[in-house]
Parts: sequence; C-alpha cells; structure tokens
Amino acid sequence: MLALALPLTLTACTGGDGRGVHGAPGAAGLKDPYFPKMGNGGYDVGHYALSLAYEAGNEEDGRRLRGTAVATARATRDLSAFNLDLKGMDVEAVTVEGVAARWKRSGQELTVTPERGVGEGETFRTTVRYSGGPETITDPDGSEEGWLPTADGVLALGEPTGSMAWFPGNHHPSDKATYDITVTVPEGLQAVSNGELTGQATKNGRTAYSWQTAEPMAGYVATIAIGTYEIRRSTVSGGAGRGDLPVYVAVDPAQADDSRRVLARIPEVVEWAEANFGPYPFSSTGAIVENPEDAAYALETQSRPVFPGAPDISLLVHELAHQWYGDSVTPESWRDMWLNEGFATYAEWLWQEDHGGDSAQEIFDALYEGDYFDDAAANEAVWAFPPAKPPSAARISDSPVYERGAMVLHKIREVIGDDAFFGLLQGWATTHRHGNADTADFIAYVEKYAEGSGGKTAPETAPEADLDAAPDADLAPVWEDWLYGDGKPSVA
Repeated sequence: MLALALPLTLTACTGGDGRGVHGAPGAAGLKDPYFPKMGNGGYDVGHYALSLAYEAGNEEDGRRLRGTAVATARATRDLSAFNLDLKGMDVEAVTVEGVAARWKRSGQELTVTPERGVGEGETFRTTVRYSGGPETITDPDGSEEGWLPTADGVLALGEPTGSMAWFPGNHHPSDKATYDITVTVPEGLQAVSNGELTGQATKNGRTAYSWQTAEPMAGYVATIAIGTYEIRRSTVSGGAGRGDLPVYVAVDPAQADDSRRVLARIPEVVEWAEANFGPYPFSSTGAIVENPEDAAYALETQSRPVFPGAPDISLLVHELAHQWYGDSVTPESWRDMWLNEGFATYAEWLWQEDHGGDSAQEIFDALYEGDYFDDAAANEAVWAFPPAKPPSAARISDSPVYERGAMVLHKIREVIGDDAFFGLLQGWATTHRHGNADTADFIAYVEKYAEGSGGKTAPETAPEADLDAAPDADLAPVWEDWLYGDGKPSVA
C-alpha cells in the first residue's frame, strides 16, 4: 500500500489562461470537538458518484477494491487547493473538471491542487481513481468500522469515521450529499447499499448493482454490503401524503428464519413512527441483516439499517426511528450525538408505552431509581456525564447519551404536556428535514415552541392543533440539570 507523508504547504494556483483564482487552501479539518481532522473546509459536496469494483479474495489480501469517486461540490471560498478524507488505499489519479490535478497524501488527508484555482460559488467535479485493500478502523471506544470482512464478502460501516476507508470525500456529518453507488462483484454475490436499486446487470462473470440515494445523506450512514443474501421485497401502504413506500430487506441466509417475523413488522413500525414523528423522510426503507460475528453492533445506515443477527422489536424500532432523528435530522457535530440516540431510545419507550409494555414514565422512574438494568454498574453509568457533554471521543456512545438523553426528552414532555410534546417531535423533524442541527438549535426550537404552545406565537412548523402546553413552562431546569448538569439531578 502506497503511503506518502508529504508537507501540506501549498501556493495559490493560477490557470493556464492567466486568469486563475488566487485563493488559499481549504482547511484540512472542521475542528469537530471529538474528531477535529474529519471533514474539510472551503467547499460543500452536493453529490457523490461512486463506481466500485470488488474482488473477492482471501483473508490475507483483505478483499480488494478498485474505485472511481466523483464528488460534485460548490466552493464556499476562493480555493487554491482543498482536501478530501481518505484513509489508506492507493491513489492513482486525480482530476478537477477533467483536468489532471496535483495531489499529496498525509495521514487521512488527500490534498488536491487543481491546475487552476476554484472561485467562490463555483461548482466543480473532482474525480479520484484509487485501489487497494480498505482498512478496518478501530474507534476510540474499541469498536470496529470501515471495511469489515465477512464470511462471504464485506460490510462497510461508517460511524463515526469509517466511510473514509472506502471512498474519498468530505466525511463529516455536517456535509450531506446525494449518492449514486455502483458496485461490481463476482457473479453469484450481491451488493446492497442505500436508497433504491436502479439497475442490475451481469456480464463476463461479474454483476453490477446500481443504487441511488436521492435525499441528502451523511457519509457515516452510507453503506455497502457484499455477500449472499435472501432478498425480501414488500411495501408500506401509502399514507402521510406519500404513495406506497418500497421495503427492501437483505438477510444473510443463516439469519433468515430467526429474522423473518420481526422484519415483517417493518411496515407496522414505519406507520406507527409516521403517526408520532411525521412523514417518513426517505423514498424507501428496509434492513440488512448480517451474522453476529460480522458486526458487533447495529447501525442506522440511511433507509436500510444494518443489524448483527436478527433484531428484536425494540432494536428495530430504535434503528428505524433514527431515519427521522440522525439520518434526516443529522447532528452538526459529534458533540450532538444525543440528538440521535436520545430520540431513538425514547422511541423505544414510546413503542412499549403504545404496545402493552411499561410506560415512558415507568421506564424513566426505573432508570432514576437505579433498577432498570440488571447490573448495578450499568445503572450507575447513566449518570457518568451530561448527555450533551461527553468527555471524549471514546464516550460518545455511552449510556448517558442514550438513556439520559431520552430522560431529557421525557422531562420536556412533563413540562409542556403530551399534546404539545408530540407536536414538537413532528415539528423538530419537519423543521430540519434532510438538514443538520445542533443542541443549541434544539434548545431554541423547544423554547420557541413552548412559548407558542402557551398561547403566544408558535413556530410555523408547529401543528396548529397542539397549542395547549402548560402556560409559562419553565424549561431552564431541563437544560441546566438534565442536559448539561453533572451527576444525578433532583426530581423534586
């Protein structure tokens, strides 16, 4: 594997016509609180077109990949150079608008210097040809992502940094784009990705699968799964202002029997979620089920969440709820992870409440009293840190982000009342549909919504029927004690 460590000092470019843009290099990272090198400054990607050729190999060669990635982006400033995130792989050539560009590698940074600079507001296409054995990346918390070899193929997972292992891009959740992904595999294998399958053709012993994601998607929820699958297709009946919603499920044959019953409930869960969270935000849904030894966790990959073995109904609800909270409304930075996991965890509580299980209040009380989990250490871990302030990158998926994040939402529900709360859930998902938001955005939205629900001016997205929250609702203790406060808050 080629690994070049060259300096990133670059000079402004001038075009061959003598009218080049005298810009400066774009930033090599977005200074995320936990992953400062992820993402890049100076441009926004609107679309990725990925053409990937997979070679089934043995364990030693890591199952190789040859790719061509075309990123169509808009410059947000005058650029003499810009960066893409790509960890490992061998870069063979780079062009900008069809013209060969200089490039350098340093760690996960691929620095591109076009022949002429790129002017602010200009849309430009960058094409990278690359190949090699993509890496498996170990997270700060010890989990693995990126390129995960399976018994019969590979699984690509991206949260939080793994997508840079298999394609170059602006790999920060704040820069979302649409995708066209074509994966060519040896005949007999299948390739599953996000969105809709738009084409499938076999020629000379290889099959090309073409997938399209028409709604914006963060790189960390992009996926490809290559192997042998049982494919199940169905629909969710039309509703919430849409037609029938396609359901595409790919299941490892070893998991087929165990998963059949729960996956058949996807239409039921989506319909229930639409009633609580508003219209489903994407043009298809489904699931990918791998073997437990192939992935250690489930992930909300957009429109087609991945499960390590047959999920139970709570996990299915959790990952499908992420389609609204996390995939459509995506965190502005990894500090805002609780906006993903707190919402998806609370969705589990609501499902139980609506389906004969414990109420959300009973679950909240059990967590607060310390008898929710069987293990005492797990009960204590809920209070390890505030959900909006994980102490490090290794802790962004810890219990406070999930359980205590859900408790924050329940406290909001207590303060503003049920009708207003469920209107808020839908309004928040609608206001930031297909966009990004951070914790400050959420606090501001809830405060404004609560004021409107108390008889003042409601946000335009707030359902008119929900203007009956408790007047003069005081949300300050929710933010100060439950969202940002250290230790176990008082419920008095």
